[in-house]
Amino acid sequence: MLRLENLTRRFGDTVAVDGVSLEVPAGEFLTLLGPSGCGKTTTLRMIAGFEHPTSGRVVLGDRDVSTLPPQKRDVGMVFQNYALFPHLDVWENVAFGLKSRGDRRDTLGPKVERALALVEMAPYARRKVQALSGGQQQRVALARALAPEPPLLLLDEPLSNLDAALRERTRDELRALLKQLGMTAVFVTHDQEEAFALSDRVAVLNRGHLQQVGTPEALYASPVNAFVASFLGRANFFPATVDSVEGDRAAVRVGGARWTARLADDAPRAAGAPARVMVRPEALELAADGAEGALAGRVLDRRFAGAATFYRVAVDGGPEVLVQGRPHEADAGDVVRLALHGRAQPVAYAPEAA
Repeated sequence: MLRLENLTRRFGDTVAVDGVSLEVPAGEFLTLLGPSGCGKTTTLRMIAGFEHPTSGRVVLGDRDVSTLPPQKRDVGMVFQNYALFPHLDVWENVAFGLKSRGDRRDTLGPKVERALALVEMAPYARRKVQALSGGQQQRVALARALAPEPPLLLLDEPLSNLDAALRERTRDELRALLKQLGMTAVFVTHDQEEAFALSDRVAVLNRGHLQQVGTPEALYASPVNAFVASFLGRANFFPATVDSVEGDRAAVRVGGARWTARLADDAPRAAGAPARVMVRPEALELAADGAEGALAGRVLDRRFAGAATFYRVAVDGGPEVLVQGRPHEADAGDVVRLALHGRAQPVAYAPEAA
């Protein structure tokens, strides 16, 4: 459905997007995820036609649209600030794009009404947009993008202005709606939780480069490098030494413990080589004395987070790490031992650059 081929965008000496290649099949919800300045919005704007690539191509279906203006690309766009017209009511806002492309009044009306019904805003059709809540304005912006029935919908952080509870409810409704319509969508966010909740696949960018593409589950369990590991959720990194290697697994020494870790592409494979081992907080536990492969440490503080409690632990001779555990397992100042859960899957990476 959508194909990006070595897409690059330069602004003077700054390379905002650097050789991004990506395919989005019909009906998929793909999220571009990364920190501020990573190139995700610039990539979205090149797909929409608001920016032209310095090199590379944007292909929609079988059309190269790289040099076409936005109105000739047949895509819908929902902006971060919604970009609604304050002097028009809800109905006229949704109709605006249809009128601009020349739809007749007899065909325009049913399309507006269908779009408003999809987002449950039909009762507000003649209300001024200034009289709507933030969530309602977001729905109007979505209806305006859906009204022309585009094959591709682009969304640039459209939920960022909503409060936490409304944001969670709206993203669930958005995913259900787009799946109901069978629509292809590309969504931009810097929020990992939002990306995981919405997406069939996630494309992680950093400094203009595509780092990894995959399902949320695959990216969380098998991040290709330390950046992806640390950006997607909480990650603990332990300095380690490679003991031995067998296939894509290695026995590594972490302090006085010996763990088995999966080797990332950049991980060293020679015995005695330094490495960094990543372990998620939920893969660690506060263990009893004498537990095999355990590390000694001291609890610095405890933070209750609803469904989980996180313990910040200073490992003896090692880093500070987060451990997800049960409430009241330990108190600040307690001496504890850390061990891996039985099904934990640490990942070994190259050592941190000096």
